[in-house]
Amino acid sequence: MKIPQITFTRFLAAMAIVISHFNKDLFLYKIDYISNIFLKANVGVSYFFILSGFIMIIAYHKKSRIDYRGYYRNRFARIYPLYVLGLLLYLITRYTNFSFYKGFLYLFGLQSWIPGEAMILNFPGWSISVEFLFYLLFPLLYNYFYSKESKSIWIISIVIWITTQIFCSIYEGSVYYKGPHTESHEFLYYYPLMHINEFFVGNLAGLFFVKHHQPKNYDVPVMVIFMLVLFTLIFIPLFYHNGLMAILFIPLIILISRNNGMLTKIFSLKPLEYLGEASYAVYITHIPVLYILREVVKKYYLDIDSVFWIYLIVLIATSVLFYQFIEKPLREYLKQIKIG
Repeated sequence: MKIPQITFTRFLAAMAIVISHFNKDLFLYKIDYISNIFLKANVGVSYFFILSGFIMIIAYHKKSRIDYRGYYRNRFARIYPLYVLGLLLYLITRYTNFSFYKGFLYLFGLQSWIPGEAMILNFPGWSISVEFLFYLLFPLLYNYFYSKESKSIWIISIVIWITTQIFCSIYEGSVYYKGPHTESHEFLYYYPLMHINEFFVGNLAGLFFVKHHQPKNYDVPVMVIFMLVLFTLIFIPLFYHNGLMAILFIPLIILISRNNGMLTKIFSLKPLEYLGEASYAVYITHIPVLYILREVVKKYYLDIDSVFWIYLIVLIATSVLFYQFIEKPLREYLKQIKIG
């Protein structure tokens, strides 16, 4: 089951994160209310985690059982080449930050498990460290729960989601949370077990979707929920980073996936779908590409806004090249390697 219209939403989420990491002197941060959206755009990572859980079910729901070896090989082929490329690009301008210890943590996806180390080297890689946990668990969950249509996994997943939201809200307001750039912050924001709830509820959304797939024109509900997401980020000061926004993201994902209206026709256009396919390259390379670009343009004394537009063009162009000539070929090559 292919859902092309949902693919482009990955690009939109990735671009929101890109803007949030650029520079707070950017013109977007000088616009009342709009600035709140990008200040909280890290919630886009939560969207990725939920969507990842959803897509895993869509991809495998017709199988009675997942073969572990083939699954892990395919996941490795999908995510690891660009993960390493992001590190190599980062080291072009930040090589003095490298150590064998940091390299070991990054390459084995362990950084998010150690508060204080989550943001080492190419720091968007922290979320891939979390994804490694999701990918490790999914075939177990599928073979022992999802394929057997176990009702218990629904209860377990919902309890984990609720417990995580309660814990995060209490912890953020407690004396144990010391604020940004501390180990307590990295524990709250980046520790993998804080995000497992997002993958689980994404799986549940996928299970619901494949059993209740009813194509219909949902353009208006999709726009309403999207506006609710923006309204919530602008006006309601809650802790959204670890899955609370699933309340809106899950119906948004399901309705977009069911939709056969004008929005789907637009989002399914081949160029937009292609940008969605290249969104992982956008996300994992956007920081090193920014660092390299800054070195290139600093002698021209350009203003922040001009650099931003140049950066977007360069980032999208390089991400398309990385996707087309590195990610896709290596993915196919690695998938063909026979193990054992």
